[in-house]
Amino acid sequence: MTSTVALPTDTRIAFIGGGNMASAIIGGLIRRGLPAAQIQVVEPFEASRASLAQQHGVHAQPAASDALASADLLVWAVKPQSFRDAAAPVAPYVGGALQLSVMAGIRAAAIAAASGSARVVRCMPNTPALVGQGMTGLFAAPATTAADRALAEAVIATTGDFLWVEREKQLDAVTAVSGSGPAYVFYFLEAMQQAGARLGLSDEQARRLAIGTFLGGSALAKDSPEALSTLRERVTSKGGTTYAALTVLQDEGVAASLGRAIEAADRRAAELGDEFGR
Repeated sequence: MTSTVALPTDTRIAFIGGGNMASAIIGGLIRRGLPAAQIQVVEPFEASRASLAQQHGVHAQPAASDALASADLLVWAVKPQSFRDAAAPVAPYVGGALQLSVMAGIRAAAIAAASGSARVVRCMPNTPALVGQGMTGLFAAPATTAADRALAEAVIATTGDFLWVEREKQLDAVTAVSGSGPAYVFYFLEAMQQAGARLGLSDEQARRLAIGTFLGGSALAKDSPEALSTLRERVTSKGGTTYAALTVLQDEGVAASLGRAIEAADRRAAELGDEFGR
């Protein structure tokens, strides 16, 4: 989905945490016209603060201060296990802001309790957001308004595509499918590259062929209204090369194994929610 809401250039956004995902969002915001002066970051590590200043011209501070009180939107971008320690010094200043979380596992109720704001949007992005090709799932707590959801959309749309889910529990499935999903893609790409090299291609040739095939196949699937099974069948002639390859994959139970892998990721996402999200 593409957001139809433009981000107002007077929006004031604060980030708690200045790592890779925060940097991806900040870069997208600046490319969309938000002035760097409208962005503040709390980041304890000096190297990360220097990187943000060099890449985006954004001032980052080592600790929370009353400057956070001016933020319209607060983005939580710390590791789940660091959330409670990070939230304590921030909470006195941010109760009036919309809370947008990119943290895995920390539930909306926990964010509301720690921040003093029940206006919470949780999202689960993935690493292609670093190149503007992310896929993000979004969930809005009941206290959020239509304007809050529009603002969250406008921010997340700077990193790629997104979709809304109706139940917070569904974010575990989003984590399992798309949050962890780039690793599945890289796993298949590695296997294709290695197989191509065994068949006589150079590593670079096999890498380019594998990546180009994934890109092309994904673009075709995205633009086609047809079922994925139909697209697969169209390149699978009985007795042909693709048929031979898919027969091996089916005999080896690759689809079933991938399904079990995604289910394992879903279970682990729920466990993280139980561990950190209360």
